[in-house]
Amino acid sequence: MKFIVSSSTLLKQLQQISGVINSNTVLPILEDFLFLIDKNELTVVATDLETVMRVKLEVEAKESGRICIPAKILIDSLKNLPDQPLTFHIDLNSYAVEITSDNGKYKVMGENPENFPKEPAADDTTSFTMTATGLVTAINKTLFAVSNDDLRPAMTGVFFELSPESLTFVATDAHRLVKYVRTDVKCPKADTFIVPKKPLNLLKSALPDNDSEIKVSYSQNHFFVQHDGAQMICRLIDARFPDYKVVIPKDNPYRLTVVKNDFQNALKRVSVFANKSTNQVALNITGSELQLSAQDVDFSFEGNERMSCQYTGSDLQIAFNAKFLIEMLNVAEGDEISIDLATATKAGILRPSEKEENEDLLMLVMPLMLNN
Repeated sequence: MKFIVSSSTLLKQLQQISGVINSNTVLPILEDFLFLIDKNELTVVATDLETVMRVKLEVEAKESGRICIPAKILIDSLKNLPDQPLTFHIDLNSYAVEITSDNGKYKVMGENPENFPKEPAADDTTSFTMTATGLVTAINKTLFAVSNDDLRPAMTGVFFELSPESLTFVATDAHRLVKYVRTDVKCPKADTFIVPKKPLNLLKSALPDNDSEIKVSYSQNHFFVQHDGAQMICRLIDARFPDYKVVIPKDNPYRLTVVKNDFQNALKRVSVFANKSTNQVALNITGSELQLSAQDVDFSFEGNERMSCQYTGSDLQIAFNAKFLIEMLNVAEGDEISIDLATATKAGILRPSEKEENEDLLMLVMPLMLNN
């Protein structure tokens, strides 16, 4: 069996799905791509047993067939080839693969495609559509707040909350929480599930950041995303997500409004002097002045800065993890950010001052104990 394909097109498609492959896998076959040739269409599949990604591309071929090819050597060789047609000659009996370029010939040993894991069937799924940019934005705005604590599996993914009017994405690690709502997505029914971090990271890279339509489906155990010729399937996290609504304070009467970039840059400068284990920066708010201060007692480090702000409420001193605040400001659109506060021990609520169309972003951060 043979087929002809453009080297740069093949490399681009393989790089989209190669992130699925783990370097230290237990099953050697999981280090391979599965190539499925059917007439003039090539489908390439990669999996780590939890997540499956597949891409389709056009090739020149007269026959159909299947083969597993080691991923690393294939990608490494394609990276070093200029754009040109490549001819793959495959012996379906011995699984030997010979790749011919303009000036060279390369041989690798493939493997039996029968040993490649079967992917989950899309049976009994519920589907809806949304824009690629809608999903990419949702992932970008929530993924940073996902927990890495495997002892709390529910928090190691993003919680999807579906309704006929909107789609809500929630991520939390118990110290901070992000809730992002898209009102331009209409789901068939109210439902919830949790999608793990790794496949969402892969999706973020694989999907274009534009308004092209993607199809999202889910079953009891799996999540499916389809865009043009590409598809991703992953296993859902089988755990109960904490009731995030009870965590969000209903009544935070004080409001602090600051210029986002000025606040973020001040946090970056002052947090250099903070204790490295807590990243604690204290905010002292009096009238229209905000003072940021950090210290590391062990090394006698100290940093202080003043900046102007708009504030309605009683004078307040409250401390936060500066790293968390900086990450939250990274995903907030607009020039200004508002923080709703109550007391030094109650969570702060961050919101961008300007709302983007069809979306609503709320971020919560727990305060730290003040070092007095």
